[in-house]
Amino acid sequence: MAERNRRTVRDLRRGNRARVLQRLYFDGPLSRQELGPATGLSSGSISNVVSELVAEGVLEEAGVVDSDGGRPRTLLRVAPGGGMVIGIDIGETRVRVELFDLSLTELARTERPLAQHGYDVERIVAHVRTGVSDVLRDAGADVTSLLGIGIGVPGIIEQDTPDGAVVHGQTIGWSAVPFEKLLRAAVELPPEVPLFIDNGAKTLGQAEMWFGGGRGAREAAVALIGSGVGACVVHAATPDENASSSALEWGHTTVRIRGRRCRCGSLGCLEAYAGAEALRERWQEAGGPPAADVDDETALAALLAAAFPGPDGPEPDPVALSLLDDTAEYLGAAVADLINLFRPERILLGGWAGLLLGPHLLPEVRRYAGEYALRHAGARTTVELGQLGPDAVTVGAATLPLADFLARGGSRPPAVSRATVRGS
Repeated sequence: MAERNRRTVRDLRRGNRARVLQRLYFDGPLSRQELGPATGLSSGSISNVVSELVAEGVLEEAGVVDSDGGRPRTLLRVAPGGGMVIGIDIGETRVRVELFDLSLTELARTERPLAQHGYDVERIVAHVRTGVSDVLRDAGADVTSLLGIGIGVPGIIEQDTPDGAVVHGQTIGWSAVPFEKLLRAAVELPPEVPLFIDNGAKTLGQAEMWFGGGRGAREAAVALIGSGVGACVVHAATPDENASSSALEWGHTTVRIRGRRCRCGSLGCLEAYAGAEALRERWQEAGGPPAADVDDETALAALLAAAFPGPDGPEPDPVALSLLDDTAEYLGAAVADLINLFRPERILLGGWAGLLLGPHLLPEVRRYAGEYALRHAGARTTVELGQLGPDAVTVGAATLPLADFLARGGSRPPAVSRATVRGS
C-alpha cells in the first residue's frame, strides 16, 4: 500500500508539472496568477511546480506586466534552451534532418538526396546516422541535451513489437522493416534518448494542428500530397486535450474502377492520379515532354507552368489544363470521402506537391468536393491549404519527442530500448 501511495504521489506531481508546462507552451507566456485558473491547480501547487521547473532550467522568466493596482507580475515561458529535439523526414526525394530548440526554432539542418524513389533501407539508415551527427556538430550541441528524435516515414507503423517500431511500406518496398532496431544499432545515441517513429502524414497533421492551419479545430483531416498521397485525421489540437490521430492510407482509396495501376499494385488508387509521380507519368502518356530523367518536383513545376503560363507567357497547354482539371476532380471526390467518413471541421492539403498544386486547383477541388459530399456534412467542412510549407513533416516529427517531454512534466525518460509514440 505504501509503495502504491508513493507511486500515486509521484504521478500526481508529474501530472501537475505536465499541466503547467503544456499550458505555458501553448498559451504562454503567463504569470503564476494566470496559471492557477488555466490549469486548475492551487497557488501553492503552482509555486512548487514553477520553482522546480525554473531550477531545472525548463522554465524561464519572460518579462513583467503591470497588474491592476498591485505589484507587477512576472511572466513565465518554456525555456527554448531547456533542451533540443531532432525531426527527420524520410521523404520521397531526400532525407531531411533538422535540430530544434524547445520553441522549435531551427538550429541546424542537413539533407541527403535520394535517387528517384530509392528507398534502400541500409542507405537511409546511413543517412539518418550521418545527418544526426552533422546537425549536432553544426550547432555545437552536446548529445546529452537531446530529448529525443522524431522520424516521419511512409507506410503503416507497427509500434508494439519486440524490435520496436516496424515499418510496413508497400509502396516503397519495405516489408516489416525493423526500422527502430536498425537505427538503434547504427546511430550513436545514449540509451536514454528515445526514438519516435510514425507515419509522415501523422507528423504533418500534428504540426498543422499545433502551429498551422489546424489550430483551434476540434477535428481536422490533413493530406500529405507528394510523389505519393497520404492523410491523417486528428482529434483535438494539443496533448493536454487528449489529442489523438490516425494515419489513413487515403492515397490507396479507389477513385476509378479498373483504373491506372498504382505503385502499391492495385488499380484505380487516388495516388495513381493525384500523386506527383503519377502526374509526371500521366502527362507523358498524354503527349507531354519525355520525363525519364526528370524528378517529380521538376516535372510537376513544368506541368503547372505549361497549364498556367501567366499573362506574359504563351497560350496555356490544353493537354496540361485538361489533365489538371481531371486531377482536381479526383482530389475533390477523395476529399468528399474524408468529409462523408469523418466529418472534420477542416481539411488541409499539404505536402510539397499539394502546396504547388493548391493555388491553382483549390477552387476546383472545393467545387468537386461539394458535388460529391453529402450536403450537410460538406457545408460544415472548410478545405484549405496547409500553412507550414514543405518542411512541415520535419517540424511535425520534432513534435513527437517534444510532446513526450511536455507530458512527462519536463522529466527525461529512463533508458529505453524501443520508442513509444504518443497517441498511438
